[in-house]
Amino acid sequence: MKHFFTYFILLTSFLVNSQTNTKSYDYFVQFNGDQLSKKVNILDVLNHSLINKYTEGKPDIDIKQYANLFKLDQKISIHGNFTDSIPYYQVTIPVKNRNDIKQFMEKLHAKKDTDSVATATIEHFPLYSLITAADKKSTMAWNDNYIVIVGFTKKYSSNLYDIPEIQEEITVDEASNEGEPVEESPIDVNTPYTIEETTDSTAVYTDNYYAEYELGRTTFDSLQSIKRNEFIKSLFEKGFTAPSSDKINATADISSWVNYSAAMSSFYDAYATLSQFTTYNKFLPSQKNWGNLVKGINLDFYFDNDNARVEEIIEYSKPMADIVNKIANRKINKSIYNYFPDKKPLGYMSYHLNTKEALKNFPTLTAEILSSAAITKDDMSIVTDLISTIVDEEATATLFDGDLSMFLHDVKEIELTKKSYEYDDNYEEIEVEKKEKKSIPLFSMVFTSTHPTFGDKLIQLGVRKKLLVQKGNYYEIAGTKGEYGDLFILKDNDVVVIGNTRDYFNANNGSFVKEVKKDLKQNYFLAKLNIPEISNAYSHTAETKTADIKKIDQFATQFSDITLQSSKKLIDNKLKFELRLNSLKSNKNIILQTLDFVQELSK
Repeated sequence: MKHFFTYFILLTSFLVNSQTNTKSYDYFVQFNGDQLSKKVNILDVLNHSLINKYTEGKPDIDIKQYANLFKLDQKISIHGNFTDSIPYYQVTIPVKNRNDIKQFMEKLHAKKDTDSVATATIEHFPLYSLITAADKKSTMAWNDNYIVIVGFTKKYSSNLYDIPEIQEEITVDEASNEGEPVEESPIDVNTPYTIEETTDSTAVYTDNYYAEYELGRTTFDSLQSIKRNEFIKSLFEKGFTAPSSDKINATADISSWVNYSAAMSSFYDAYATLSQFTTYNKFLPSQKNWGNLVKGINLDFYFDNDNARVEEIIEYSKPMADIVNKIANRKINKSIYNYFPDKKPLGYMSYHLNTKEALKNFPTLTAEILSSAAITKDDMSIVTDLISTIVDEEATATLFDGDLSMFLHDVKEIELTKKSYEYDDNYEEIEVEKKEKKSIPLFSMVFTSTHPTFGDKLIQLGVRKKLLVQKGNYYEIAGTKGEYGDLFILKDNDVVVIGNTRDYFNANNGSFVKEVKKDLKQNYFLAKLNIPEISNAYSHTAETKTADIKKIDQFATQFSDITLQSSKKLIDNKLKFELRLNSLKSNKNIILQTLDFVQELSK
């Protein structure tokens, strides 16, 4: 009985796995129509007046008709392989009715048949129908449930210009008897010297090149078309199963994933045509090296009523994830908050990394990336040991600890006096002073440096060289008055400030500081652009035109802010970045809001 249950479990596992699509892809993009349709009626998007305006007068682009043919509230996918023996892409769309697709395709291509240009061929089989494009670059097929578009991405390459290597054979006759003198034949000066005429085959070769190239390309395309048809036949003959990937996030409205190593291999293939001109390509990092560090990247899109956001998730290998986790998890130097603004700025960015951990792991990362057949591990160990010996991680890290924050406080209008040269009535050159108004951004940049002497010595060097002018507890940067808003440097123990305004510093007790402190406990990177505030600041400058003010105001009344953040902690070796556009309105989905906004701007 025990053996019976063992065999039963094994059989069940086999049957379950045999029905699962376990094929791996180099990239996969999925439109989760079932998820997005819960938030917005997709027909409302397709029937929007802005979309209708774009498609007006274009009979081939009838979006309403497409909506009647395809199930847009289900999953639509695009996937493919860079590294397959036959690189390809495949688009899969669920359809409502096979016969409707058939009539649509026949009607569409019937219009093109009236022209003299070659058109696509349509074939119907019991289980599916097939269309091959006129240029034989792609093939389309459909059955009762899905329509599939398949294309092979390998390009035709001709070797007609390859020059074969010519080797000349030189035969040396040895004298039969080295002791006997060789009798030289006398030169007949009366014999006329004849020049043998040779036919240059290059001209003929060049004339025939285009014809030979076209023949080769046509043959290649035909073979590709046959292979595509066989590929599609294999998809439909045993019952078509929609492709899926466990890398895709089903809760996102649009989810995508790319195999980083495979993507790099595609880049290296593109580089291969140039690599033949250099001998150094073997020293470059290979796609395998990058694959040892980064496994893949996800991009997920979400569209809600009050925001739209993009999440980028980088999946690292376990060793690389451990390194990134140490670098991102930095304890912030609290002194930096003393130079944060009291009130909410127009925009800001705050970045906090563990420089010491980054420097400590730099030799290891360098060895991993640059290791190749041309550079062995023993060779790289010499380089990494040299770097570790020369660079003192702890001492170097104190020059810049890893805390960096930048703020855009306001926009200020200033009046500048500029000198120019003109000519008077006597055509003599005269110097003229002109005044003009200019808007400059008021900003500050704050970072930490815990080195005991380097910062102070560097500032004193600037003073001695007259690059800096001391003004109390700060130093003005010489030559920047006026046009750049009086740039200065301030050093307060571990904190260094560079900017063009000192009016926004506080004693670490403002509401903005409390808000940012809370966010930076969870994130190592944080950025925000406050749209209404920055729009208001720029719309009140003299340089802004009246027409632009209207557009700026529309933008400010539609969206509240743009934020970007990245968490300190990695989950399952994955680091997440989030970009979010927040809306001031929530009466409809942000896709419809954006279409309305673009339409208003175009008026």
